[in-house]
Amino acid sequence: MMASDNDDMYVSLIEGFRPRLRELIMVQQVLVHLHFIDNEQKERITKKVTNEGNQAAAELLIDAVIRKPHSPGWFRAFVVALEEAGCERAADYIQDKLPEPEVEAENDYFVNLVQLMYPRLMGMQTKEVLVHCLSQKLLTQADGEIIDATTANQGSRVGAGELLRRIVRGRDGWFSKFLDVLRETKHETLYSDLTGSSPDCYKQAPSLPAGDACNCGLLTRSDDYCLSEPLLSVTDGTDSGTAAKSPEKADIVLRDYQAEVARPALEGKNIIICLPTGSGKTRVAVYITKKHLDNRRAEGQSGKVVVLVNKIPLVEQHYVAEFLPFLKRAYKVERVSGDSPLKISFTEIVKNNDVIICTAQILENYLERSNKGEDEGVDLSDLTLIVIDECHHTQKGGVYNHIMLRYLKQKHKNRRLKKEEKETLPLPQILGLTASPGVGGATILMKAEEHILRICANLDASKIMTRSLGEFKKEQRKKVLKIEDRKEDPFGDVIKKIMNAIHAHAELSPTCDLGSQNYEQWVVQTERKAATEEDQKVRVCAEHLRQYNEGLNLSNTIRMCDSFSFLNKFYEEEMKKKTTPDDEEKIQITNTERFLFNLFKENKEELQELATKPDYENDSLSKLRANILQEFSTRQSARGIIFTKTRRSAIALSQWIQENSKFADIGVKASHVIGGGDQSVVKPMTSAKGRGRAEDSSYSLVEVKNSGVAEKEVVNEYRMTMMDKAIEKIRALEQEEYDKRIMEYQMQAIMENRVLAKKKKQKGMKNENPSSVKFSCRGCNEHACSGEDIEIIEDMHRVNLTPQELFIQRENTTLQERHLDYETNGYIACKKCGERWGSMMLYRGLECPCLHVKNFVVTLKGKKINKCTKWSELTVRFSAFDYADHASQVAESSDDEDE
Repeated sequence: MMASDNDDMYVSLIEGFRPRLRELIMVQQVLVHLHFIDNEQKERITKKVTNEGNQAAAELLIDAVIRKPHSPGWFRAFVVALEEAGCERAADYIQDKLPEPEVEAENDYFVNLVQLMYPRLMGMQTKEVLVHCLSQKLLTQADGEIIDATTANQGSRVGAGELLRRIVRGRDGWFSKFLDVLRETKHETLYSDLTGSSPDCYKQAPSLPAGDACNCGLLTRSDDYCLSEPLLSVTDGTDSGTAAKSPEKADIVLRDYQAEVARPALEGKNIIICLPTGSGKTRVAVYITKKHLDNRRAEGQSGKVVVLVNKIPLVEQHYVAEFLPFLKRAYKVERVSGDSPLKISFTEIVKNNDVIICTAQILENYLERSNKGEDEGVDLSDLTLIVIDECHHTQKGGVYNHIMLRYLKQKHKNRRLKKEEKETLPLPQILGLTASPGVGGATILMKAEEHILRICANLDASKIMTRSLGEFKKEQRKKVLKIEDRKEDPFGDVIKKIMNAIHAHAELSPTCDLGSQNYEQWVVQTERKAATEEDQKVRVCAEHLRQYNEGLNLSNTIRMCDSFSFLNKFYEEEMKKKTTPDDEEKIQITNTERFLFNLFKENKEELQELATKPDYENDSLSKLRANILQEFSTRQSARGIIFTKTRRSAIALSQWIQENSKFADIGVKASHVIGGGDQSVVKPMTSAKGRGRAEDSSYSLVEVKNSGVAEKEVVNEYRMTMMDKAIEKIRALEQEEYDKRIMEYQMQAIMENRVLAKKKKQKGMKNENPSSVKFSCRGCNEHACSGEDIEIIEDMHRVNLTPQELFIQRENTTLQERHLDYETNGYIACKKCGERWGSMMLYRGLECPCLHVKNFVVTLKGKKINKCTKWSELTVRFSAFDYADHASQVAESSDDEDE
């Protein structure tokens, strides 16, 4: 069988099981192990995870995997990636290792059972259960790290949810093992709940063989409880277990500065609240939401509030910590994200609840459905208040801006309707929240002011409300810890020697320093270019150079042993890809791969030895250690955050703290948080200063020589000062002047959007087949011709020379234009109704019916194109006029007539 035939078979398998794969694949973990997908595509997929959830991202991942051309060994690499990521069931499906139907049905039942018991299972002792799940191989080590970090940073209940989401994707038999874990960890009640048995049965229950159901009396299966999707999260509103156990809080009491910034919103005005991190913006939003709903209820009207966030984790955070505790006594609160297995549509959720917390993309999707006339849609007029968190993202291209452009268009349409004394559509109140609107790359105050005013315009804000917290919060203490270069760096020298050997092998000539940011950008661009050009030698070398560059950065900022561990693990995983799981069959290794493997092997022992010598370590950790020990030993209670550049260095720093006995002596504990998708992207105005929330907080910069960290912090501080001045200038504007500038920016945004939409529409038309375009008489709707009948003369005139009897020709003596090659001295009209269609053109001796598009009703794929009055608005690529062909046909027919 040819390789292409195998590829087609593999693609068919993946497509056949796409619905299952969408449920079983943990996208972020799989991406780490997939190396034949380019980095640009990976970034799009991870962004999809953040904005729309795991299942939507899984669709995009599957598309990327099966996209042609296929690289050698792509299918095997996908299988290995699934297995390495802990998605064994997904790997089994695409290898056609299907479970028996009854086993599959049983497994689905267990998943649904855990889904139903999710609120109670969230009360488990997560850390203890995690240890046993790892020993039972229910979870991978990577899963364990993520669950452990989630538990440490967001609490045991959120960690339990993360654990449950992962174990249900395992191979058949996971449920039996999970029951064993619950028994071993003394979770008697949870065990009994899952098995439907009594506590006595729990004590007597033996371990079950993998794949067997517990015979202690499972809950009776009912159609009412057969859920169609796997466990991801629970969204049962105020009746859910989370809601029931969420602590109810007393009425909100605002501080004076919070009440001040909230005042215009309480009067029903659209505003932006700009308050520093830790000053209670979200709490103010909850207060405004409650007052808004209370006032609507008092007036005998219903209120509908949607709280928009730009990242999935924020949905749960706002729901559990802020909105639900304060509002659940009087109002129905619900949350929805891309990872929610909704039992009803978003439209129904909006109808049935008072407050809905969701990712912005979900609302935009349903607004678009309504715009297209679909039943399952949502209109802006259905809502009475929209709260937009992190509203500084309401800029070009962002989903917030797409929503607000709909709002602005309707607002300005309402103004026209009002003038015409026609009924207008109600629009919701808008409340924007931000800690920092930024300056948008501005270097002068005027441009910073313009940037902020555009955000105000996009949000239709009548004011931007802010208040300096100088009275309430002391200035943070700043400390810069300067790190000098090491006198000797033999470990780094060996890595650089290896990198230069790879450069020589791949015939690459970088122009920047190894280990620098510029080098990283160069190697990424080199890899992308090689992938596009299908240059496997350079592509593979560039991937390995990226890893060595990361290793060099780890050595320079953390420890040499962390760098060696990282590189060693990378090569172990690369070698695994070249061997099948049963070791029976070797996957082909190219000469370049063999060279790279041998190169690391030759230098591995030297690197390992050098990594153990403390004399060659950099000084950054000793300075950091001294600073942490000082801060934690001089305060009664202390907490801190260490920001670092990469995920790998975050993990390494956490391990370093855990391994250091001096930290343990004063009670310093550490855990790491690493971002998924675009959470790891560096923001241009992220400042260490803005992250300290405590009254007597401090922040320190560890500046390795030539790193530019201190300079960047100075730039950030300058931008923040400029931003504060710009906000003050805007607040000082007369309301009339402010409103005028806002209106100008809004009209500019609407016009620019209209131009972009037109260009996009025309660009899409260019790729359409001419046969999909149909022309009908504007007078009687009689079919005239299709796009494949039309030809273009001199890139200007659209003519139709196909034999037909649908039009008549009339002379127009007032129109006798003569040109070098053609003349027009008549017009053509519909034979049925007489509607004029165009002109009869004599082109180089040929009569050519020339059509004027304004005289036709034009449809594209059956959909009418509105306002198509010029051929330039119909950008479909029609065929060029073939004069020789038509002339020869006319000559032949003339010869026949002469005979």
